[in-house]
Amino acid sequence: MSVRAFYGRYADLYDAIATAPGVARWRERAADALSLAPGDTVVEMGCGTGANLPHLRERVGSEGRVVGVDLTRPLLDRARERTARWENVAVVEADATRPPVARADAVLASFVVGMLPDPGAAVDDWCDLAAGRVALLDATSSTHPLGRLLTPAFGAFVGAGAPADSPVDSFRQAVERGEDAPNRRLDRRVGAARDALVSRTVDRRYEEHALGFVGVLSGRVE
Repeated sequence: MSVRAFYGRYADLYDAIATAPGVARWRERAADALSLAPGDTVVEMGCGTGANLPHLRERVGSEGRVVGVDLTRPLLDRARERTARWENVAVVEADATRPPVARADAVLASFVVGMLPDPGAAVDDWCDLAAGRVALLDATSSTHPLGRLLTPAFGAFVGAGAPADSPVDSFRQAVERGEDAPNRRLDRRVGAARDALVSRTVDRRYEEHALGFVGVLSGRVE
């Protein structure tokens, strides 16, 4: 099943996870990492149901501009409902690897690079259009001493949440181990995205949350 079809089918569940208690704090930290100012234009790649958009709008104010980009229409429908009261927030059905934006002050991507076939190239393109900071909010396997103990549970969560054609396939992905397991593929893709961001930016900052399973990496494009 394609990513678009999978997340469209489970839009309600995805939105519940995206707005769960505790997750909002990660999103606030990601928005803070962009060092936005009133009047800025910020683009979120893979905005999903728009959970980040209120945080971004709060930081750019009524004179700024927020654009959310996503491929999945059911998710975007929820994003539009969430931001309908703000005229300066727009959501666009488009591919984050071919964003319909020529220039922005900042770019945010949350839990999306792990789904891209070439995340390094995507981050490089995002840096080309950003005049300021770019931030990546992602989940990966943890190197924290306590987090390592939960690695099997993390792998099961990633596998169960990856696109699948049936509940049986979801179960198989949840119990899969080895280099081809969904969590290992996720780690490699997030690593490639972070490497690309490091190569293109200065004044970088990195924060870890959730025992090291969640990280916010940001940098200022030179």
